[in-house]
Amino acid sequence: MTELSFACVGVRADPYAAGPTLVLRLRISASGGERVHALALRCQLRIEPSRRSYGPGEADRLSDLFGERSRWESTLHPLQFAQVSVVVPGFTDETEVDLPVPCTYDMDVASAKYFAALEDGEAPLLLLFSGTAFCGPGGFRVQPVPWDREAVCRLPVRVWREMIGHHFPGCGWIRLPSAAMDALLAYRSRNALPSWEATVRALLDAADEAPGPAPLAVPLAVPLAAEGIAP
Repeated sequence: MTELSFACVGVRADPYAAGPTLVLRLRISASGGERVHALALRCQLRIEPSRRSYGPGEADRLSDLFGERSRWESTLHPLQFAQVSVVVPGFTDETEVDLPVPCTYDMDVASAKYFAALEDGEAPLLLLFSGTAFCGPGGFRVQPVPWDREAVCRLPVRVWREMIGHHFPGCGWIRLPSAAMDALLAYRSRNALPSWEATVRALLDAADEAPGPAPLAVPLAVPLAAEGIAP
């Protein structure tokens, strides 16, 4: 059987994608100089949070995921990030290929919450490979990609922030149940409000003027976008 090995040699954001998308550059090597006619590759990406250190601010923002820092020895478990596939064209010995990874800024998703909590440095990712390889010098044979194939990727936090800022400049996202979203839309239409930010501000102003306990202050230093389910 042809032995396949994998390495991640780079990561960047795709500025032309319809939504936030990372592009991982994979280097794939085949032992023995045998021709690989095609490779149907699957990749599971996991965040390995125990492979880096965290500052006090980061630890506070990660408490929703892992609890208090004193408990991290038992709670700092890997997080599922994505599962993607790519068809690799034929090659001999070695090739490089781009692996697009669609991302989300939905803060109810654990991976997005983790990345948003980081201030700088790198996010440690583990890439787990599987799939089917079509190999052979004459004709071809079919063989599976062994389940123990993996590679490490260090995602710069700067790349993540630039990607999110490109698609959602100066914005945050909230996810609402459809009934709440319908009620919010009806309120906006009824009051002829020009934007979702104006709608939320109007509700906060009304709450401030209402008698009773003072409402929780919500800073709105940047525009707030609410579109139901965040992309």
